[in-house]
Amino acid sequence: MRLIGLAGWSGAGKTTLLAKLIPALNARGVSVSTVKHAHHAFDVDQPGKDSHTHRQAGAKQVLVSSANRWALMSELRGAPEPPLTELLTKLDAVDLVIVEGFKRDAHPKIEVFRAANGKPWLHPDDPAIRAAATDTPPPGALPHAGLDEVERIADLVLAHAVPWPS
Repeated sequence: MRLIGLAGWSGAGKTTLLAKLIPALNARGVSVSTVKHAHHAFDVDQPGKDSHTHRQAGAKQVLVSSANRWALMSELRGAPEPPLTELLTKLDAVDLVIVEGFKRDAHPKIEVFRAANGKPWLHPDDPAIRAAATDTPPPGALPHAGLDEVERIADLVLAHAVPWPS
């Protein structure tokens, strides 16, 4: 497996880019999985569903399965959030894992930057950022592509992804 991250401030377009990038990589024969860092209050489960009732009753893990997909929910119950390296061990083997978020971790990343956000660039302070997908040229000599240049961004992803585990 190879690993690359997409990092950027909220509203920069990371998820929008991923929704275009995954099919472009699949079309090249690259199988892709993703890991998404979410806000503290996120929940994939819904009140009124049996799985929600199981979790509320105190189950540490609930696995939900159907003919189309399965999902495993694990309750931390006060334990610290697992590090990215531990979360990656839970994925099946694929050609490429793209991590969205986890911007403070040291894995190689492509910065997604949108000038209208009014936020600063991450890459001057993060040596793990190897390239950018942006609507404005980055300062310095950072390799970059426009936010809508999906094939060029796919090239950057494949050029900068690293083997994992390393």
